Amino acid sequence: MIVHNLLLKLHDRSSESIENTRKLLLSMNGRIEVIRDLKVFVDIRHAESSYDISLIAKFDSMDDFQTYLPHPVHVKIGNQLKSKLSAAANVCYEE
Repeated sequence: MIVHNLLLKLHDRSSESIENTRKLLLSMNGRIEVIRDLKVFVDIRHAESSYDISLIAKFDSMDDFQTYLPHPVHVKIGNQLKSKLSAAANVCYEE
């Protein structure tokens, strides 16, 4: 199992902006067939160093993850988020 962790920090860190982003990310669920599990969490600490959102997506294989990256739904959502992000970080690992 491949696990993809993505951390996002938004320019607009309001509750409304974070919730809209969370819903946008969750909208990939069921629309990208190679995603086995998708969870999106919101930071509760609210420190300056905190990221606002954590996405955890699981895939059966690295090939499935590579299929996900250029998927039209993923690309569209990524393009919608680009201007809203002040920082992003990710890590992928095998479980």
